[in-house]
Amino acid sequence: MSIKRKVEVVVISDVHLGTYGCHAKQLLTYLESINPKTLVLNGDIIDIWQFSKRYFPKPHLKVIKKIMDFAANGVDVIYITGNHDEMLRKFADTKIGNISIVNKKVMYLDGKKAWFFHGDVFDASIQNAKWIAKLGGYGYDFLILINRFVNWILVNMGKEKYSLSKKIKNSVKQALKYISDFEEVATDLAIQNGYDYVICGHIHQPKIVVKKNKHGETTYLNSGDWVENFTALEYQFKRWKLYNYSQDKRAPFFADSDIKEMELNDLIAAITVFNPKDVV
Repeated sequence: MSIKRKVEVVVISDVHLGTYGCHAKQLLTYLESINPKTLVLNGDIIDIWQFSKRYFPKPHLKVIKKIMDFAANGVDVIYITGNHDEMLRKFADTKIGNISIVNKKVMYLDGKKAWFFHGDVFDASIQNAKWIAKLGGYGYDFLILINRFVNWILVNMGKEKYSLSKKIKNSVKQALKYISDFEEVATDLAIQNGYDYVICGHIHQPKIVVKKNKHGETTYLNSGDWVENFTALEYQFKRWKLYNYSQDKRAPFFADSDIKEMELNDLIAAITVFNPKDVV
């Protein structure tokens, strides 16, 4: 049996459970490979915008079950609300066992101050930001379906996979400007408020970079997504690193057997039952 990696803090965002673009199996494989002290879910984990009773497959439920298992085993799970799961904002500052729901979070890591939030709050202040909502909605989901068909053909032809959404975002000046403006606004605010780290999601662009202005510097981090990049942020030994599933050369992990063998109804029951006394 493979040994799970111990990680002090893990950050994932933009999973979009409940959509065709979500790669829940890959995420579950990653979650099975780690033993975190704190798991930060930085927004858009469940895509309530596009939620449909017709599509929420078993692997998506398994991800929720795994997160709840983490909490049951003592992992501090922090769910930061995003725009696709903004319905949860009315439950902000609610705590159920080891799971807390917040709109933002400040943590102290080895004497340094880290500011976590999803990032959609910037959309109203950044010009031409509507593309991210359009691309992240039904059109984006349809694009992912087309992309899967194209990649199936490419793989059968012995060629490498291709990301249509990445190509669009990397070639549209408006999209590139939005990403640049997003990073600038986030880092300027972080420097102004004395944060050593600013950790976001939302724009599906994984990155770790030191940003400076005339008032100081901060480290900007973005956890990316589990739609096209399959990335997460990990903090261990006083440093951050960007985890990329596609570059993970270790032996693959598989879902715990008790989860793997659960019937769908049992799985649903397992993630919906909690003790009301735990709510504070």
